[in-house]
Amino acid sequence: MSGPRVNSFFLGNSSGVNFSIILSPRDEETGKLQLANCSGSKRAGDWNLDVTPGTNTFKVTVSLSRTLELCLPNATECCPSPLCVVEALQVLACRGSVMLAQLLIQAEIFANSSFTGNVSENATIIPNQAFKPLGSCPCNLTAGACDVRCCCDLECAPDLQQLFSGSCFTGVFGGDVNPPFDQLCSSQSMEYTPEWFPFLCVQSSLDNTPFLGYFYHGSTSTPEVPSFKIPLQTSPGKPFTGYTEGDPIITEEDEYFTVPQQSMAGQCVGNAPVAYRHNFDVKCLTSLESYKEGLPRDVRINTGTADFIQQNVVYRTITDRGKFITESESLHAAEVLCQNVTFAEHYKFIWKDKNIEQVNVTVFLGSLCDGEILTQRFTVEFLSLRSTNGEKPFEKPGYQAGKPVRAANMNASDPLGSLNIWQPAGRGLCASATYRPVLFGVDSYSGCILEVDINEDCSLLRGNVTEKLNALIQATHIGKRDNSSYSDLNDWVEIIRLDPFSSNVSTGGLKGICPDIPANLNIRIIFAKVGAVQGIPQQQILAVQISYSTVLWQFQCGLGCKNTLSFLPITASVQFIEVPAQPPIPVSRYQKIYAEFDCNQNDVCWPQLLYPLTRFYTGEPYSQCLAKGLLLAFLVLLAAIMSNPWFSKLWNR
Repeated sequence: MSGPRVNSFFLGNSSGVNFSIILSPRDEETGKLQLANCSGSKRAGDWNLDVTPGTNTFKVTVSLSRTLELCLPNATECCPSPLCVVEALQVLACRGSVMLAQLLIQAEIFANSSFTGNVSENATIIPNQAFKPLGSCPCNLTAGACDVRCCCDLECAPDLQQLFSGSCFTGVFGGDVNPPFDQLCSSQSMEYTPEWFPFLCVQSSLDNTPFLGYFYHGSTSTPEVPSFKIPLQTSPGKPFTGYTEGDPIITEEDEYFTVPQQSMAGQCVGNAPVAYRHNFDVKCLTSLESYKEGLPRDVRINTGTADFIQQNVVYRTITDRGKFITESESLHAAEVLCQNVTFAEHYKFIWKDKNIEQVNVTVFLGSLCDGEILTQRFTVEFLSLRSTNGEKPFEKPGYQAGKPVRAANMNASDPLGSLNIWQPAGRGLCASATYRPVLFGVDSYSGCILEVDINEDCSLLRGNVTEKLNALIQATHIGKRDNSSYSDLNDWVEIIRLDPFSSNVSTGGLKGICPDIPANLNIRIIFAKVGAVQGIPQQQILAVQISYSTVLWQFQCGLGCKNTLSFLPITASVQFIEVPAQPPIPVSRYQKIYAEFDCNQNDVCWPQLLYPLTRFYTGEPYSQCLAKGLLLAFLVLLAAIMSNPWFSKLWNR
């Protein structure tokens, strides 16, 4: 131990076990520790022993009670030298006079001191780890102290190393940083040594091991030192030069304009600032008890040039509360407390360049009663002043991840269409499920549960399921870009519809079994990156395919089969598939042949067949390698000539 306190644990049956501590001086003749007995106490010299009982375990704490300060002139009870304590201790666990366990502690504790000398400005020289190991003793983890079982630690005294000399760390961690490798002629680690091994083995020093610099790539980087200073901003500040994308919108009171939004954890945050030109559509759950009003409607907004505009607020009343109330507790009519609250808020910011020109707000009000759970909806949409008929501005024509996919119904007088998936609520039934738009680049999977009677006609069931699925896609075309114009058909791609497969299998009049039910809707959207605007990649939809997957519905009978209703889950999945904007250039015959000789793409590298004679080998100068190679070739040629029969005849003559 190198500190004034050390902990250990005794495991096992703790009944009748006594603990004691003794000082164990060494025998001057043999150098061994004296034998201990069970007659000790819980204090020995300046050492105290504390035992904390537990469940079939004891926590044993050995602590030093003396001070570790260096002695001043004419001072006592202090450390006369920097190495203050050098003692050997033994902690014994005995049951009666029988010793159950023994713990040997070698204490070397230095005095507490403060450095008062000059600090050297010489930087530590770190060797190039490509040619020399960075650490010759990896187990030396503690500076200025001996690490137990680390026999290469130069800070361990010889008498201290004797305590663990038989259990030193092995391998690279124990200091063997240059182990012999299999190709070394003196290595005997290979289980099977081929016949050609003595001829092709390597004679090299261990300092030239192939493991040297194995994890070294030769590249260095300067780390960025983070600043510990956190800028403190007490107020947002008034913008006078206009907003940029992502800037928080400021009110007349020099505060953030906030609308409830979802955090990364999925919870709604009521005081989240609205970012300039960032659209969002969120839903938040609340009750009458936890309901809170937002910002007042008369708050004026900074346009971006130190001018202020008033919000244009329109109030409407919710008539169908079923789309917003997701849970209701049964309370008596006389006990119900109701209040007029906000069900939804829709904000439309009209912008031009870096300024806000107009703010239109539509507020939907309704009655919320005690015991009901309300799903509030908050939407924020930024529209360019140059956009007409709700079309998006031309600044960023391509789709951005997380934005709704534009749909159109070209067969109707009003071409505005929709591409949605389900947003289940309550029990997850299709009758109460709402819709949410498909977001670009976001693979989605949703569904709902359809109640089916045991006597349901299979043809009517297929038609009902198909109608539920087709209600999600009220469109014939999908916009290629986010600013596709309804008047230009070239801006849209037609939806490819694959009808569900029907095998016309008859059930033979059996009830509760219907095959080929198109219960799964698969939407596949193929897109590509077609360019960039101001460094932002622009993505365009190339094709949309809709297909169905059929299942076999069978009535699930519960206990006693008293219920004649069963459930059929129907699902809708959306998958975005990215493809190259242009077909890849076909590989030429020359590239195919050249790829066979590319060492970076193949395991077999033919250009390095005669590795020592090529420029790839850098272990020796090229002139020496060439001379040795020519000598080797001469010897091989000489051996081939001497093994020829006519050479023996010529030699005999």
